[in-house]
Amino acid sequence: MDESRLIRFSVGPEATVTPDLARRLPGRGLWVAADRASIEAAASRNLFSRAAKAKLQVPPGLAELVESLLKKRLLAGLGLAQRAGDLTSGFEKVSAAILSGRAAWLIEASDGAEDGRRKLLRLARRQPRPPQVFGAADAEELGLALGRQNVIHSAFLAGRAAERWASDALRLSGFRPLLPESWCEEPSAADGTSFVPRAAHD
Repeated sequence: MDESRLIRFSVGPEATVTPDLARRLPGRGLWVAADRASIEAAASRNLFSRAAKAKLQVPPGLAELVESLLKKRLLAGLGLAQRAGDLTSGFEKVSAAILSGRAAWLIEASDGAEDGRRKLLRLARRQPRPPQVFGAADAEELGLALGRQNVIHSAFLAGRAAERWASDALRLSGFRPLLPESWCEEPSAADGTSFVPRAAHD
């Protein structure tokens, strides 16, 4: 498998299995597919110790830990993108980014109002290359990441930063849906049909 679809683990102090999402920790890496089932199987079947040929300690809830770290990494990436000018926020600015074809990702607060989200999703659907959609964080989490209040709509502009961020989003999708299930049931077209947004795995 490509490294973009794997989680690297290293052996930390006291022979503890440690997630290395940035792939920078020293020592031999232990690689596992980036999904909950694979990590839970590796932990329960003692595969980390077998791969390292040494007795290793696996922390409880390792898959949940990886999911939490991936989400924190994604939110931190949004903050970095904003400071670099690669992220824009606000309904009008996001609409303009979608219409210009510059939006690689539409970032929507999971608890944002349905009306604004439906309008942006409808607009995105009409583009030749619709942006992918991320809705795995609420307005408070997005606000903390971006240092602002009431962040509902954002767009990650196309470029290398968006490509790197997409790699982490793809890995997170192995642990949790990137979109609330209810979004796929919302009518977004004039005829009442539903629009299923594109997430990272599509």
